Parts: sequence; C-alpha cells; structure tokens
Amino acid sequence: MRRFVNSIGILLLAASLAAAQIPAQTTTQTTAKTATKPAAAKPVPAKSEPSADATGGLPTEATVDSFLHQQFGYEADLTWKIVSIKPSPIPQLAEVTVVLANPQGQQLTHFYVAPDGQHAMAGEIIPFGAKPFDPAKKLLEKGITGPERGPKDAPVTIVEFGDLQCPACKAAQPTIEALVTAEPNARFVFQNFPLEMHNWAAKGAAYADCVGRASTDAFWKFVSKTYDTQSDITAENADEKLTALADGAGVKGAEIAACAVKPETKAHVDASIALGKSVDVTGTPTLYINGRKVGSFDARMSDVYKSLVDFAAKEGK
Repeated sequence: MRRFVNSIGILLLAASLAAAQIPAQTTTQTTAKTATKPAAAKPVPAKSEPSADATGGLPTEATVDSFLHQQFGYEADLTWKIVSIKPSPIPQLAEVTVVLANPQGQQLTHFYVAPDGQHAMAGEIIPFGAKPFDPAKKLLEKGITGPERGPKDAPVTIVEFGDLQCPACKAAQPTIEALVTAEPNARFVFQNFPLEMHNWAAKGAAYADCVGRASTDAFWKFVSKTYDTQSDITAENADEKLTALADGAGVKGAEIAACAVKPETKAHVDASIALGKSVDVTGTPTLYINGRKVGSFDARMSDVYKSLVDFAAKEGK
C-alpha cells in the first residue's frame, strides 16, 4: 500500500472513507489478494513508461502509482492499493480499481483513463437503456445454482454473492434476512463468492455447497451458525469447525467434509465465482434485485433496499 488522500482531486472521491466514516466491520471487502507495505510519502522519481501500443493501451501500474502519489501523497493516515488495470466496458477507456483505506475502514473505487493517457474520470460505469438491469438479470437467471427459498415464479429475485469469512457479510445478514422476510413472494438465492484475501473462505464455500446440495433447510442453518462463530474459525481449525457446524445444521458432517474436497465441489464454487464476475461482483456482500446491483451494502439503508425490492416486485408482475 502507498499513501493517498480522501478529500478532493481528480479522482473526486465523493464517497471517501474519511467523509463517510464507514466502520471497518461493515465495509465491503475486495477481491484484491496482495498488498504492498505502507510507505512514507516521498517523491516518486520519473520513470520511462512503455508506449500505449506496448501495453495494449492500458496505463502501467507505475504510472497509476505515480498519479495516485501526486494526487494523494500528503495525507499520512490514508493508504491505497491498486487492485486491477484493465479495459473497461466502454471501448478505449481503461478501468483502474483501487482500494482506499484509513483507520475507519476500506472502500473500493474505480476511475477511468482516457485513450490520450492525460485525463481520467471518476465514478462508476452504470448500465443504461430502457431496461438497464435486464442484461444482468438474464445472466443471473441462467446461471444461479445456489440454495434458494421463495417461489420460483416470484416477481422479484434477490441474489446474494457472499463469503462466509467476510465480516461485512456477517454484519449484513440481519438486514438481508429482514429484507427477504418483508417480501414473502420474493425468491432469494445465495451464491458462493469466496474472496482470495480470506484464508478459509474457499473451504467454507465448499462446505456450504455440499450442505446446500444435501439439504436446503440445513444450508440456511449452516450459514447462520458459521457467521455466528466466524471469529472462532481459522485456516488451521476450519475443517473441524465446519464439520461440527454441518452436524449441528442437521446433515452428516463427515459426509460433508468428504464432499468438500471433491473436484466437482470446487467446480461448483468456481462456477459461482465466474457468474459473479460476469455481473461485475468485486466484493462481498453484493446483492442483485432483479438484476439491479447493490454493492457496498449498508444496514443503515434498509428502508431504501426495501423500496427497491417493492419497486422490482411491482415492475416484475
């Protein structure tokens, strides 16, 4: 990580951490899996950069790092981490994703670099059109395979991409449960999306996949109990703890443990991750309400989420 500021600048971080004061335990996690060590602010020497042709039209990591340093290098308690530099959904624009962090928590943000390499735009690229959420909705309708509850022909489908090791997922569960309960005709589906940065999340997803295929009722109990005991589970004791949790949920833990290491189980989890990435999941929890993405889930906005579900249910009839 290197240092950045959260106030103003070309990135226009309107939802910056210091302004929003988002608690660390409710901050959306990111898929970044590595971080460089914090460094004191210091001048960044000029470096010769490959041409746009040599880098496929994308800015190099060194260029992005220098840009962030120049913009935000004077604030001592804030850091950044470059997650990815890739082509954006809009031709010729490069999408740069960074994680911003301060003592209050962390936040994922994006900006987009113009082809001239001299200008950038901040914010999110959002779907547009008469039915802007239909493409994601259709991808999800074809791809969802996780445990579900509610009628299959419900006018609104809520899909959660979650990670059993993610503190933000644990914190969000009461609000998500209340959201689903408040709309009894909603269909709710859980999709595994273990983050690489979490050291037992993939194993948790494998156990959850096996429990879900054995019993849908047991799955919801297993997920709830796993979140309840999340802080007690480590990479070293995960098999023991998850096996016991499966037993407690009403399925045979030993059978679930054997299932969790099978190649077909990994294939199921990998397919769920691929589905999430196809609809632009970058962190957990991420919800989709009839294809409308709800990222950076915040329990304080529960009334807004309910309005979104009610609206989607009316539109879906």
